[in-house]
Amino acid sequence: MQKFLVIQTAFIGDVVLATALLEKLHNHFPDAQIDFLVRKGNEALLINHPYLHEVLVWDKKQHKLRNLWRLIRRIRRTKYDKVINVQRFAATGLLTVFSGAAETIGFDKNPMSFLFTRKIPHVVSTSGAPLHEINRNQRLIAAFTDDLPAKPRLYPSADDLTKVRSYQGRPYITVSPASVWFTKQYPPEKWAAFIREAPASYTVYLLGAPSDKELCEQIRALAPTANIIILSGQLTFLQSTALMKEAAMNYVNDSAPMHFASAVNAPVTAVYCSTIPAFGFGPLSDKSFIVEIKEPLDCRPCGLHGYRACPRGHFHCAYKIQEAQLLQTLTGNNLSNLPHII
Repeated sequence: MQKFLVIQTAFIGDVVLATALLEKLHNHFPDAQIDFLVRKGNEALLINHPYLHEVLVWDKKQHKLRNLWRLIRRIRRTKYDKVINVQRFAATGLLTVFSGAAETIGFDKNPMSFLFTRKIPHVVSTSGAPLHEINRNQRLIAAFTDDLPAKPRLYPSADDLTKVRSYQGRPYITVSPASVWFTKQYPPEKWAAFIREAPASYTVYLLGAPSDKELCEQIRALAPTANIIILSGQLTFLQSTALMKEAAMNYVNDSAPMHFASAVNAPVTAVYCSTIPAFGFGPLSDKSFIVEIKEPLDCRPCGLHGYRACPRGHFHCAYKIQEAQLLQTLTGNNLSNLPHII
């Protein structure tokens, strides 16, 4: 039996996208042992994943280096056939190099890649040559699978589905309004303006972490007549994903909830402010829409990951998006006018 270890200890959305590798490996090696290494906190995404033998967790906040060496010793004992490192940082490079695996695979931009048995060019996606992250990651395993990437997938449990069933009695949409980066986050007053215009027949569920509750309260206060229910901090990752799956539409920023929707093929409208879809992290659901400012800005994109504040101070890339653009994806009117329909 072959043994594979996939390493992705970055953020939540990166882990979701890396699940495409698990799908592909299982498809080609259905009897293999597949393990996944993530940072502490992200393991909840993978509870009851049907293709995973074990989820390894690296606590990077407390005793980071001590925990790293413990992981290396544990990984060496497993004697993996292939270790596949999706990241480009030295620490995971060390994990890969010292894994004892017969084959170590990673991107050439990892500082330790000169010691990998196979290093793959890390190609940056551009407007002229777009490359989605799942295509880029697929290149790590193409030599022993094929060139066609699988889609990412999450697996909410029966208990997760039961947990959200009480919220599904009438038509609803979800809004995940938060982002780690200010310039990736559609402003609360703009979310509220859209919600005020949305058909009254829909319940609006505001999703997010416990830390997002204040933002959600702000949005609800700005749209007092709407049927808004705040679920921020009340649902797990997989429960939120289960709720998104049956929504009429899910509204998200360029952030992790977009990938949650992709991972259960839920309808999604992604609002892009300072970043652009050409960076390669766009939605993958069959019913996906991208909403962004209609006119070009010489300052957009201002960076790959966003900033704590708009570098120009005006944040036109967010404030000049029109509420009608978001409404179109819910009502189905004039969809041909939307840019970048996927």
